[in-house]
Amino acid sequence: MPNTTPAHDEKIAVLTFASVYPHYITKVEKKGRSLTELHEVIEWLTGFNEQKLEELIDEKVTFETFFKRAKLNPNAPLIKGMICGYRIEDIETPLTQQVRYLDKLVDELAKGRKMDKILRTS
Repeated sequence: MPNTTPAHDEKIAVLTFASVYPHYITKVEKKGRSLTELHEVIEWLTGFNEQKLEELIDEKVTFETFFKRAKLNPNAPLIKGMICGYRIEDIETPLTQQVRYLDKLVDELAKGRKMDKILRTS
């Protein structure tokens, strides 16, 4: 599988979290999961609680800023697999990999995976 291109990475870096967040909500709620669970997953990965998420959304931060401010969970590298046509563990650009970590967690939540499996502990 090819790695990401610089153009792809730049496109992700300038996307705002606020523009993608409603899609995360729709995806998980359509599959019967809750906003609370979505926030739990985001907080596990980034350290951002609900109030901080609201601030970042209001500020319209890019994914680049979003992940610069995040305290990435030390177990994030345990997130593996395919997302959007890319194998997460093979993505070389750290920011793109971090965004795909988030995409993968939201995907697993929407697919009904148990929270203890999504929130990798080892």
